[in-house]
Amino acid sequence: MKNKNKHPKPTRSKFTILKQLCQLIASHMVSKLARKHGVDKKARTFSPWSHVVSMLYAQLIHAIGLNDVCDNLRLHNGPLSTIRGATAPSRNGLSHANKHRRSDLMQDLFWKILKHLKNTQSNFGLSQPYQGFPRRFRRTIHAVDSTTIHLVARCMDWARHRRRKAAARCHLRLDLQSFLPRFAIVDTAEIHDKKKAYALCAGIKSGEIVVFDKAYVDFEFLFDLQERGVFWVTRAKDNMAFRVVKKRMKKRQGNVLRDDEVVLKTSKSKTAYPQRLGMILAEVSVNGKWVKMVFISNNLQWAPQSICDLYKSRWAIEVFFKQIKQTLQLADFMGTTANAVQWQIWSAMLLYVLLRFQAFIHGWNHSFTRLFTLIRGAVWSRINLQSLLHF
Repeated sequence: MKNKNKHPKPTRSKFTILKQLCQLIASHMVSKLARKHGVDKKARTFSPWSHVVSMLYAQLIHAIGLNDVCDNLRLHNGPLSTIRGATAPSRNGLSHANKHRRSDLMQDLFWKILKHLKNTQSNFGLSQPYQGFPRRFRRTIHAVDSTTIHLVARCMDWARHRRRKAAARCHLRLDLQSFLPRFAIVDTAEIHDKKKAYALCAGIKSGEIVVFDKAYVDFEFLFDLQERGVFWVTRAKDNMAFRVVKKRMKKRQGNVLRDDEVVLKTSKSKTAYPQRLGMILAEVSVNGKWVKMVFISNNLQWAPQSICDLYKSRWAIEVFFKQIKQTLQLADFMGTTANAVQWQIWSAMLLYVLLRFQAFIHGWNHSFTRLFTLIRGAVWSRINLQSLLHF
C-alpha cells in the first residue's frame, strides 16, 4: 500500500531555478536603466544584465568573495548563458563594475520590480500579513526604523563610524500589511536617524499610521506629520518635559497604568509642537520581564491598549532586518567602496522581493528562511519552481 503522506517528487523543467527567478525581471528594465545612468557606455564585455544576475547569484549562494562568485558562474557558463545571454565575469571585471557602475541602477531596479510585481498581483503580500499586525485598524500602518550593517574599518574609511569600526545604515519604511518596503535610504552610519525622518515619511498619506522608536522623536517633525493628517505612535524620551492637562483613566486597566493628555513644557518644544499629546504609561513584556514604557501619540481618540498594540507591531521591521541581514547573509562584502556596498545591499533587497513573490504565487506556507535555503540548494537544478515549493 502506498504511503499517502509521501511528497511527490518535483517535476523537471527546461530552465534552472536561477533562470526562473530572473524571469521575474522584465527584459527591458535593466537596459533602460543602464542607459539612464550611463552604465551602457562602459559595458563592452560585461553587460549590465550580466552584472545584475551575478549580484543576485552572489547573494543567493552566500558568496564569501569575488572568486567564489566568478568561479561558480564560469563552472556553470552553459546554463548561465540561457538567462538572456548572461556571461560570467572575471574577478577584476566584477570588482571594477561594483566600484564604478552607479549603484542607482540596482536601486531603481528594485523599486521598479517591486511596483511591477504589485501591479501584476495586486494582493501581493496581503494574503499573509505580519502576524503581529493589529487587524482592527482598517488603514495602512508603516513602521520606520534603521539597521546598522557592520563593515571592515581598516578598508572602508568612507564609512568609519567609531575609532575602530565602520558601518553603513539602511533606513527603511515598511508597510506592515504587506511586509514589503515602501521607502529606503542606504547611507553611512554616522548620520542620526531623525535627520532621515522627513524623507522616510514624505510619502505617507493623510489618515495613515506611522510607528517608530524614540530615535526619531523630533517635535518639529512630529508636528509636520500632525499637520499632514498622519497619525503617529512612538515612545517618549526619558527627559521629555510635560504637564498633564487631563487624566483619562482613574485606575489601572490591565497592563495600562496611566492614560493622560499632556502638553510640552519647555519653550522650544512647545513652540515646535503646540498641541496636546496622548501619553500612555504601560507595562510591557520584554524578554520575559515586565518593563514600564511611556508611549505618546497625536491621536487622542484611540484606546490606550490600541496604542500599545500599534507600537508592539513595530517589531515587524526588526524581523524584516533579520531576514535581510542573517538569512540573506548581508555581512560578507565583495567591495570596499560605498558604491560596491550599495550594489550588494540593493541586490539583497531585490532578491528578497523576488523570493517573496515566488512564495506568494506558489502558496508557500513555511518560513522565509526555509524558502531561501531550499532555493539556494537547487539554484542550478532544472526543476519546476512551483513543484519545488510544494515538495
